[in-house]
Amino acid sequence: MQDTISTGKQTRVIKTAWQVFWHMLFWLGMISFFIFLARSNDELNMRQLLVIFLLYPAINITLFYINFLFYIPRFLDKKRYWAYACVILITIIIYGVGKYGVGLQFKDVVLIHSKNKEISFTSYFFSTVFTSLIFVFLSTVLKFTTDWFLNERIQRDLENQRLSAELAFLKSQINPHFLFNSLNSIYSLAYQRSETTPEAILKLSEIMRYMLYECNDNRVDLSKELQYLQNYIDLQKIRFGNKAFIDFKVMGEVTNQQIVPLLLIAFIENAFKHGVANDVMTPIKLLINVDECKLHFYIQNKKHTHNRDASGGIGLNNVQRRLNLLYPDKYTLHIRDEDDTYTCELSIIL
Repeated sequence: MQDTISTGKQTRVIKTAWQVFWHMLFWLGMISFFIFLARSNDELNMRQLLVIFLLYPAINITLFYINFLFYIPRFLDKKRYWAYACVILITIIIYGVGKYGVGLQFKDVVLIHSKNKEISFTSYFFSTVFTSLIFVFLSTVLKFTTDWFLNERIQRDLENQRLSAELAFLKSQINPHFLFNSLNSIYSLAYQRSETTPEAILKLSEIMRYMLYECNDNRVDLSKELQYLQNYIDLQKIRFGNKAFIDFKVMGEVTNQQIVPLLLIAFIENAFKHGVANDVMTPIKLLINVDECKLHFYIQNKKHTHNRDASGGIGLNNVQRRLNLLYPDKYTLHIRDEDDTYTCELSIIL
């Protein structure tokens, strides 16, 4: 815990140091640029350049950061608008008088015109007010801009965290849902004292190993996911005593494509659970067509009118929510619930 806190503090220190660096670099660049432009004027000596382009800019920059670091957070961000207006007004007046006092120390540079005429206090004061207002405005714009980007980033982070939590919850539902259905199947075999029960348990253990150890990443190899589907189909065939009829074809070349794990199994589960799987004349039709960056999934089964999920089922709703989160605008799902058949077609841009 202490290491985590120390790491957080170090990160904030490094971030603050970089912010200070970029601010200093900006102001040094601006001042150097104007000194360079003014240096070509032979009428200005080094003393005049330092006063005009170093001393007074430094005074204005302090006003910039007083507003940026203190006034806006303490007054404007807290919606104390009248207090903010008052402190800005008082500060600008103080700066105007202060700048005039500094100008008296460098009268020949600041207060004397080229025609050797001295600028009056009133004229000089209002010119400094205008300059101060510019720096106050710039600092306010910068503060609100940085706060806006920061809030946008925070909102994105919160949304990502929310989506991650929702995806984790949806994924956590898959294993119990699958295990519940599979154990029901194996229970039926054990109840019938079938000799295939050990084989079914072994097949289930292989499936669960994949679900526990291979599906922790956001994407898995498509080849592994297809093998997982095949294992599930084999398990169902054992359950039906090799009297489950499914026409399963994979077309296209499966190379290094990746897919969100456990995304397709719900369609196959529903076909076995709600459909007729033991009729050789109407087998479950399962076709997966793969190309380099797209997958087309098609499954159709004859409906079993007397088989309904008493719990309401979470499979397809879960899948559709995961598709919305993980493949936004990259998938199409069409479900046709007809009198005798149930068909699902899913296309995904991988």
